[in-house]
Amino acid sequence: MIMHKRFKPKQLALLISLGCVVAAPAVLAQEAKKDEVVELETYTAEGQVEDTMGVMSTEPVKSVFGFGKTILETPRGVTSVSADMMENFSINDIDDLVLISPGAFTQSFFGVAGSLDVRGTPGEVYFRGVRRVNNPGNYPTPIGATDRIDIVRGPASPIYGPSKIGGFLNFEPKSARAETGQYLDKPAGEISITRGTWDKNVLTAEVGGPAEIGDKKLGYYVYAETENSGSYYENSATDQNILQASFNMDLSDKTRVEFGGMYHEYDGNQVAGWNRLTQDLIDNGTYITGSPASVDTDGDGYNSPAEFDVWKDSFANYSNFFVPGSSATDASMAPQWALLNPGTTKLSGSQTMVAPEDQLVTTVQTLYFDLIHDVSDSFSITNKMFYESLENINENAYGFSQFVDSYAFEDQLIFAFNTEHTDWLKGSYQVSPSIRYTDFKQGDDFNYEYFDRRDLTKPSNGIDRKLLATVTDSDYSNYLVGDYTDYGMAFLADYTVAEKLSVLLGARYDLLDMESTTVAEKIRGATADVVGEDKDEGGSWTASLSYKTDFGFTPYITKSTQTTIVMGQGSEISPGLITLDNGLAAGNALADSELEEVGVKGSFLDDRLYVAAAYFDQIRTNYSAQDQVSNNTTQSEGYELEARFLVTSNFTLTAAMTHLEITNLTALENGTQFGFMGAGDLTGVTDPSLFYGYVMQGLTLVGNEDDATKSGIPENMYSLTGAYDFGNGVRVTASTVHADATYSGFSKGVKLPSYTLLNAGISFDVDAWKFSLQGKNLTDERYFRANFPDLFGGTIVLPELPRHFVASASFKF
Repeated sequence: MIMHKRFKPKQLALLISLGCVVAAPAVLAQEAKKDEVVELETYTAEGQVEDTMGVMSTEPVKSVFGFGKTILETPRGVTSVSADMMENFSINDIDDLVLISPGAFTQSFFGVAGSLDVRGTPGEVYFRGVRRVNNPGNYPTPIGATDRIDIVRGPASPIYGPSKIGGFLNFEPKSARAETGQYLDKPAGEISITRGTWDKNVLTAEVGGPAEIGDKKLGYYVYAETENSGSYYENSATDQNILQASFNMDLSDKTRVEFGGMYHEYDGNQVAGWNRLTQDLIDNGTYITGSPASVDTDGDGYNSPAEFDVWKDSFANYSNFFVPGSSATDASMAPQWALLNPGTTKLSGSQTMVAPEDQLVTTVQTLYFDLIHDVSDSFSITNKMFYESLENINENAYGFSQFVDSYAFEDQLIFAFNTEHTDWLKGSYQVSPSIRYTDFKQGDDFNYEYFDRRDLTKPSNGIDRKLLATVTDSDYSNYLVGDYTDYGMAFLADYTVAEKLSVLLGARYDLLDMESTTVAEKIRGATADVVGEDKDEGGSWTASLSYKTDFGFTPYITKSTQTTIVMGQGSEISPGLITLDNGLAAGNALADSELEEVGVKGSFLDDRLYVAAAYFDQIRTNYSAQDQVSNNTTQSEGYELEARFLVTSNFTLTAAMTHLEITNLTALENGTQFGFMGAGDLTGVTDPSLFYGYVMQGLTLVGNEDDATKSGIPENMYSLTGAYDFGNGVRVTASTVHADATYSGFSKGVKLPSYTLLNAGISFDVDAWKFSLQGKNLTDERYFRANFPDLFGGTIVLPELPRHFVASASFKF
C-alpha cells in the first residue's frame, strides 16, 4: 500500500519559534535601545502624505514583465497586496484577496485555497517569478511568510515560460534586502499568536538582520509558523508547519547571490460541502435524509470496487445516463438506487461530507538560488535556479482518493541591458534561455465517486464509505508516471519614446519533450500500459502600447498569444495529450491562448489617488487540449475597475469592481456538456430520493452562447475597504464584498443567492506590542460557493463560513 502518515505536533516550527523567543531578549539588549521598535522598512516620498498602512504600490513590480516598472507604468491588469494590507484586513488565505483585487473570485476546489481563479479561469502560483508545481487544491497556499503578493491578470511574461491565460499570483517572500538594495541595519523580528473561532491557533515568529561572512555583507530573514486549528466543518481540522528562510549576500560591489527556501507540511482535509443538492436546500436548508441499501457484502465496513460492480450488475438493464428534462422519470429509476427510509430535516452548514478518516496531507519543499552580476550600470546577467517537490495524499470516504509525487527544476539565464539610442528614445532589453524539467507520478481514484449515498445527518459508515485505491494501492482510475522538459528562449524589449510613449514587445519559443505512461497493473480493468512520447513546440508573443499624458492618465493596449502546458493536479501530462507509442496522434499538450486588453491607469492628487480600469477578452483556442479540472477551454470577457485613495495619512480607501462573462468553448463547440446530474437537472423525477443511492450522469444540451455560459462565478463583484489610523496606536478597518447570484452547476438547475459580506477590525499598538481583533461576515450572511460547476455543480455545493472572529497579539523586537 502507499506509505503515508499524519505528522505529529510540529517540532521543527516550534523549535524555530521558541528559538526566536529565547533570542529576543538578547537582541533587545544588544541591538536596540530601550522601548525602541525597529521597523523593517518604511518609505515616504518627500512632500507626500505618509502611507502608514501600505495601500499605495510604489515599488517596481518585476513579476509582470521582468522590467522595473511600477504598477502605474505596467500595461496590464495587476494588483499588488502588501504585508501591511494582509495584516490590517485579516487576509488569511488567497480566497480573501477578492477584498482587494478585481477578477479574483474563486469557485471552491473542495474547500482548499490552492490557487485563484483569475478572470474566471484557473490561475497559477509563482514564487519570486518562477512557476511552482501545479496546486489547484493539493494544499492551501500559505501567505504569512510573504512580503507582497502580486495578482497578475492575463498570461505571464514570455520570460517566465508557458502559462495559463487567466493569470497568476506571484509571492515575494520576506527578505532582509529591500528593493533599494539596502540591508537592515540591525536585527529585527516579530513574534505573534493568533486565536480565533472554532479553536483557531497559530503561532508565528520571524527575525531578520545583517551579518557578515568574512568581509562579505549578508542579510538573512527567517520565518516560522505552526498551526493547530479546528474548523467550522465537522470532522475537519488543520495542522501545518511552515519554515521559510531567505538570504542575500554581496560577493563584490557588482555580484550578489540571493538564496533560500521554504518547507511546508500540511495536514487537513478537503471539504466537498453538501450533497443531495436541491433548490429547497439552498433556499430553506431542507435536506433529504435516508440511506440506501448496503453494498458491503463482506461486512468490513467498506465498499470495495468489486462489491460495487456486483451490485451494479443487479440493475444492468437500467441506465444512469440522461439528457436533463427529457428522459428521466420515476419509472426509469432502478429500485436499487432508492433511499430506504427517506425524510427531511434542516441541515447546518457545518454538516458536510467530511468523514473522520478523510485526509489531505502534503509536504512541499522549495529552494532557490539566484546569482546576479552587474557588468555595468546598464548591463546585468542573472541566473535563477528553482527547485520544488510536492508529495500529496488525498483521501475522501465518499469515493475519491489521489496521490502526487512530483518535482520540478528550472534554470533561467537572463541578460538584461539598457541603452539610450537617442535623446528621445530609450530601450531596455532582456534575452533569456531557460530549461525546466518536471518529473511526476500521480494516481487517482474516481470511478466510484457516489456523493449522495452519504446521509449528512449521520456519521459516515459502511453504507457510503469506499475502500480507496490509495489504501490498497490498486484499482486506480488513472495512474501516471513520466517526465517532460521545456527548452525555452525568450526576448523582451521595452522602448520609451520622448518620456511619454512606451512600446513593449516580447516573444518566446518553447520545445517540449514529453513522456508519459499509464501503468496498467495499477488501474482497474486496464490490460496494457499506454505510453505517450513526443516533442511539441509552441510560440508566444506580447505587444503593448501605453502613453503617459500630462493630466495623469496612462491609457494602454495589450495583445498577447500565449502557449499553455495542459497538465493535471500534480503537474502530470496524460498520454492522451501526447502522440501514443502506436503512432496515433492524440490530443495536444500545448494549447494556445489569446488576450486582448485595453485599459487606462491614473495617479492624481500628488499620487494619493490611484485608479485603473480595463476591458479584456481572453480565450483558449484549442478545444482538444484541456484538463476539465484544472485547465479547461473557456473565453472570458469583461471589464474591471480598481481604485486606491490615500485620503489623509490616517484614512485610506480601496475599491474594486468586476464584470465577467465566461463561455465554455468546448461545450459550445460540441453542443453538449457532460456532468453529474442532481435533482435540479432530472426534473422528470418527482422524488430525488429514488436515485440518491447511486450517481446520475448525463449531457446538458448547448444550443447557443447563453447555454454555454459558465456557472459558479458571479457576473458582477464589488468590494470596498476603508482604514482609519487615529494616530495614537489605534487603527480601525472595515470591508464589504458583494457578489451577484449565480448557478451552482453548468445546467443551471440550482441557483445560489447573491450575498453581501461585512468585515471589520480594530488594532492598537502599545510600545512594541500590537493587539488586533477582526470580525468576518459580521451580519452572519448565509451564502454558498459552487464546487466544480462544469462537472459536479448540480450535485454538491459548499456552504460558506458564518460570523467568526480572529484575535492576535504580536511583539516586535
